[in-house]
This record gives sequence, structure tokens and C-alpha cells, in this order.
Amino acid sequence: MNSIRFSLLAALILTGAAPAAAMQAKSVRDGIQAWQRSDYAQAVAIWRPLAAKGDADAAFNLGQAYRLGRGVGVDLSAAKTWLEKAARAGHLDAETTLGLLLFDSGDHAGGIQWLKKAAERGEPRAMLVYGTALYNGDSVRSDPLMAYAYVSRAAAQGLEPAKSTLSDMDGLLPVEVRRRGVEIALQQSAERPGPGAKTSKAAAKPPAKTAATTSAPDQPQAPKAAPVAAKPASAASPGKWRIQLGAFSKRSSAEDLYRKLSGSSAISGHPPVYVPAGSVTRLQVRGFATRAAAASACASLKGQPCFPVEGN
Repeated sequence: MNSIRFSLLAALILTGAAPAAAMQAKSVRDGIQAWQRSDYAQAVAIWRPLAAKGDADAAFNLGQAYRLGRGVGVDLSAAKTWLEKAARAGHLDAETTLGLLLFDSGDHAGGIQWLKKAAERGEPRAMLVYGTALYNGDSVRSDPLMAYAYVSRAAAQGLEPAKSTLSDMDGLLPVEVRRRGVEIALQQSAERPGPGAKTSKAAAKPPAKTAATTSAPDQPQAPKAAPVAAKPASAASPGKWRIQLGAFSKRSSAEDLYRKLSGSSAISGHPPVYVPAGSVTRLQVRGFATRAAAASACASLKGQPCFPVEGN
């Protein structure tokens, strides 16, 4: 069976590159605000004692600081230590980031353990990499059926590399395997929807028959989308795209950040969506007509962690 390679792994890690704005205490909020001002050393100084006391949000953010080399020197060993502390406390983004970091550094078995945990909770990046490992039999027994199910779920949540990998699988797996994989994906999504996931059946349609290919490309390429004219987003004409601004231990913290940013031109007129994801609440803002419009809004929010997601 032809392998599907992990050439986009670094990009997946960077999808959640900035420390998540998962706020639990006032001092953690202060650290987030310092980070947003690019005062990384101050943010690290705030998070470190909290992380040492077992605060999962602070531990995750501190691990990200070490991974990115902001406020401290780049130290992947320290990054892994703090990310693992957060992951063992059930922090979903820490499970995913630690798994990707371990996998990318060559510890596939260790990475797969954490990615499986996050994939079972519906995290799209984790589902893509764990699903691809299942397809390849990389540090786990090969299971093309479950591989297709996981990658289908990641693609249905709008993760572009997953859409590309799913296209590769369409050319390599029999149509019956793919159809069954979609059924499993829909069942899993209904039982435990992922963070920000679309739950309608239209999100994962049964695949049509395609001609088998002899090999997977070295690097999955993002599918080309037909040009779409961008329309100004407004509350009266909501688009299907959202921007995600962080994950928080308390919904009230997500609400605080929305109030803080709601006066900006990028956010004004766009209502918030508070998405429960395990122990955290993700803050998303909806009403963007296209992915490009959502990305443009993120770019205008200087210093604020932000990325586009496809919503309902």
C-alpha cells in the first residue's frame, strides 16, 4: 500500500502556533494580554508560577513560548515537558500540539499516543495525522477504514490539508471502504462532535468511484477552489466562515475577549459563537462570506491569535 507522507506536519503544528487564550485566573489573563502586546518575557513570568502549581492553561502557554522561542530561548525539551503537564490534565490543544511535536521530532509512537487521544475528542489536526498513520501503519496497526473515517471528519471541519489527503485516499481505496468510512465518520461526529465541527450530513458525502492511482504524491496539494466573489460580511448577510480567537477554561473569559475586540472594524457587526470543546470554550466570530474575508479579518487583528474556520 502506498504511503501518504507527513510533509505538512509543521504547518499543522503552526495552525495553533500562538499560545491559546485559555484563561482560568486573572493572572493568566494578564499573561495573555502581555503576549498580545508582544511583551513575551512578561507573559512567561506570569505563566511560569501558575504552570508550576498545575494550571493546565498556563502550562500549555508556557510550552508554546518555549516552542516558539518568545520570552525564552527555543527549548523543545522544555516545551514538551510543559505541554505534557497540560495534556495530562486533559488540555485538548496541548494533547494535539504535543503529539504533533513528538511525531515531527521522530518519536512517532509517543506522538501517536497523544494524537489518538485528541483525535478521539474530535480535534481536526489530530484526526488528520492519526488517520494518516492508520492508513500507513505508522506506529499503529494499519486500518484503512478507520483512517478514512478520521480524515473525513477532519476534512468536514474545513482543514485544508485533510481535504487534500482525503482526495489522495479517494484514489487509493475501494469505494466500499470509503463509503463505510464516511458512515463511521458521521456516527462519530453525532456521538462526539469535534470543536467547531459541522454536524450535517452534507459535511461528509459518500465518495464516488475514482480510478485507482499507483502512488500518492510526495506532498498533498491543496485542492484548487473556484473563484468566489467576496461579499462584505454583515449581521444581515452572514457567511459560512468564522474566525477563531482562542480557547478558554471559562466561558466568561471568552466573553471578556469578545467584548474587548468587538469595537474593532474587523469584529464589529459579527456575532460571537461560543463552542464547547471538552473542558474549554472556543471563541469564534461568524458572518464572513469567504475564507479570504475571514483571513483578512484575522490579519487586521494585530497580535491576536486568530485563524479562519468553516462554520454553519
